[in-house]
Amino acid sequence: MQTIKAAVCHEFGKPLVIEEVRLRAPQMSEIEVTLEAVAICHSDISYADGAWGGSLPAVYGHEAAGRISAVGAGVAGLSEGDPVIVTLIRACGACPSCGAGRPTGCETPFDGDHGALRTDAGGKLHQAMACGAFAEKVVVHQSQVVKIPGDMAMDAASLLACGVITGIGAVVNAAQLRAGQDVVVIGAGGVGLNAIQGARIAGARRIVAVDMSAEKLADARAFGATDGVLASESAPWEAAKQAMGRGADAVLVTVGAAPVYDQAPNYLASGGKVIMVGMPASGAVSGYEAGNLAAAGQSMVGSKMGDVVIGRDIPWMIDLYRQGRLKLDELISNRWRLDQINEAIADTKSGNARRNVILFG
Repeated sequence: MQTIKAAVCHEFGKPLVIEEVRLRAPQMSEIEVTLEAVAICHSDISYADGAWGGSLPAVYGHEAAGRISAVGAGVAGLSEGDPVIVTLIRACGACPSCGAGRPTGCETPFDGDHGALRTDAGGKLHQAMACGAFAEKVVVHQSQVVKIPGDMAMDAASLLACGVITGIGAVVNAAQLRAGQDVVVIGAGGVGLNAIQGARIAGARRIVAVDMSAEKLADARAFGATDGVLASESAPWEAAKQAMGRGADAVLVTVGAAPVYDQAPNYLASGGKVIMVGMPASGAVSGYEAGNLAAAGQSMVGSKMGDVVIGRDIPWMIDLYRQGRLKLDELISNRWRLDQINEAIADTKSGNARRNVILFG
């Protein structure tokens, strides 16, 4: 086993610790990637804060890009030196969900306690979300990566591993938005801005952003929102409906707050859908008047990672980026070193950042 540096969580809610850990070589169907960039996602922060429980000590991080530095047996189509995006979407290819073309719902569990990582003393070290990318290198299953153009900047590429595909995928895959339809996006953070981009790309007529921050609403307009509504208004859905002239065909909830889910159906038109993207903490409960949803033919649809198929969806998003039709560079607020990760997390928690990216080397 080789020794690498990683940011380790030893206690929920406490700062991560930069320390040396052990990483084993790739086994059957696995590859090793030497990372050049990893973005900080709110899911990493939620896990590290204990919102969803989990095993400790752990290495989080799941929005990464780098170059393949070793290849295990049985790997096809990938070679040392290939630049790749590393995602948390690990697909067995054989379970009912994978067979139905839904790898984000793969039913074959991954035991992060017995992944590629160990403490420097050889003890258990949880490889969170099948990645553990707050580290210099990762060993992941070949299904988790997508090759990218050799000249693509790694910081921009890393964003495609989660935040971008989750937001855009929620629009095009989960909501199946048609040109001319109306959209409300609740939350103008990293995922919300990408849902707005997805709605713009899909040809939405009106895209209404809803957020607590006027600054974020200005950001939303820069990424394609036609209108902005402050969530602090007494009934923000009324202002949103006024902007659209009707209710929304799709309401995308990109924040993990249960009270927001309580309000989301208020924005809908008859036959509209609430797309549930943001994940509240375990045990948080929302309530609905079911009869209203049934009478109006409305629905609530969960969307995990935008329901993407990474080998299908990431390449066309890269093409749009190279055409200038998808903003990635503009999503990056700041770039940090691994030893600054706690500062980067604090900046992300402040709500001021679109996406913070850790650069290696």
